[in-house]
Amino acid sequence: MFTGYDHLLFIFGVIFLLRHYRDVAVLVSLFALGHSITLLAGVLFSIPANAYLVDAIIGFSVVYKGFDNIQGFDQLFGASPNPKFMVLGFGLIHGFGLSTKLQDFELPAQGLLGNLIAFNVGVEIGQFLALICMLIVMAYWRAQPNHLKQAYSVNVVLMTLGFMLTFFQLAGFILL
Repeated sequence: MFTGYDHLLFIFGVIFLLRHYRDVAVLVSLFALGHSITLLAGVLFSIPANAYLVDAIIGFSVVYKGFDNIQGFDQLFGASPNPKFMVLGFGLIHGFGLSTKLQDFELPAQGLLGNLIAFNVGVEIGQFLALICMLIVMAYWRAQPNHLKQAYSVNVVLMTLGFMLTFFQLAGFILL
């Protein structure tokens, strides 16, 4: 899970502004649902896709979330996209990205569904543990007097990392 930095950056962006654990639970559950659906379906049905392009969209999901967190959509368009719909949609893309990686392995057909479910449960447990760490760090950070001044900069860094991930993947697509 900790090597899935793109996944973790997106989750960090999702929970960044959330103050209530119920909201965190809803959005992270939608992300996990989307992630699980396309991870399982992508591998079970061998749905082909270029991993570089899918990973570029995943990088862009990090940019999207940082931009949304600084109210960029509200300022440009007067409204933000529905966060539940967007998190579910990007969850579908994140899961599909992982399925493209798993499809590169020659996985045995016998027991594939059970193994995929076990793998997915492991990924979700890892996500939950990372989420707990993020929530602890964010609770500490929010208690600091300068956290509101730093919030904009943190989201700019989040967007910058997302752009880097996107361009890295696009370069891989073009060059390889």
